Amino acid sequence: MKNSTILGNSTLTVNRIGLGCMGMSEFYGSFNETESIHTLHRAIDLGVNFFDTADMYGSGANEKLLGKAFKSKWDKVVLATKFGVMRGANGEWLGLNGQPAYIQKACEQSLSKLGTESIDLYYMHRQAPDVEIEVIVGAMADLVKQGKVKYIGLSEVNAETIRRAHKVHPITAIQSEYSLWSREPEQEIFEVCKELGITFVSYSPLGRGFLTGAIKSRADLEAGDFRLNNPRFTEDAIKENVKFVEVIEQLANAKGVTKAQIALSWILHQNDDITAIPGTRNIHRLEENLGAYNVTLSQADMQLIEESIPKMTTGSRY
Repeated sequence: MKNSTILGNSTLTVNRIGLGCMGMSEFYGSFNETESIHTLHRAIDLGVNFFDTADMYGSGANEKLLGKAFKSKWDKVVLATKFGVMRGANGEWLGLNGQPAYIQKACEQSLSKLGTESIDLYYMHRQAPDVEIEVIVGAMADLVKQGKVKYIGLSEVNAETIRRAHKVHPITAIQSEYSLWSREPEQEIFEVCKELGITFVSYSPLGRGFLTGAIKSRADLEAGDFRLNNPRFTEDAIKENVKFVEVIEQLANAKGVTKAQIALSWILHQNDDITAIPGTRNIHRLEENLGAYNVTLSQADMQLIEESIPKMTTGSRY
């Protein structure tokens, strides 16, 4: 199994297991800046170079955190950030924006918070419904011409949107939720990515932590954790969705590895170019996740998962 890949239509080589940084500033309960920076530095020490953030994570706090952690390490980092989801000074949600003037301003603000001169991979986080994708990608292409962005990507879009966007400017990466309990990208997105030479980036590859077996009830989640409002994390949904964990656990026990390693290895076995960005604030979990590289799943293993895994997940993704 390859540990690295070249991002589509680019010259950037990245790890196939990167690090999602969202939870270091918000959403998943308490967090600690010092612990997060130690984890980011440990990731670099372990050879990880692909890090993912967004301007809305912590209302800018996550980009500032990464800017602080990577201040003298940018030569070892391939950074992805995103625009499009607007938030106010107090974290309030203000909707989606795809206007070119906003995109320009959002990029400049991200560069300032990160303390770097260019963004390696700049994603449209979500598409504003009132702006055509050609207009949005045109504005992103202008940022490439200005040298503020090296390559561009899209998050949570359909196949038609990808094709339309790619005609305006080459798309490097498509980021969508993908895991053993979120398999929608297999229907069309994988095919169009292969067709156009685009890398697929899986976010929440561990089912927001559920597929690791760490969440057995709502009591395992801290007050304020956004999963408490997620349809897949109601008590009834947890009772049903544990069937996914049971399948993973069976294989993990047989191989003497962890459930997280099985779930991540399954993603890497889909094709040689797919990447995953599991999020963690914890060095132990980081090291555990990277251990997925050493897990080999045979054709029989993959077939067992396919035949045993539930066909439907209880609860929608959002």
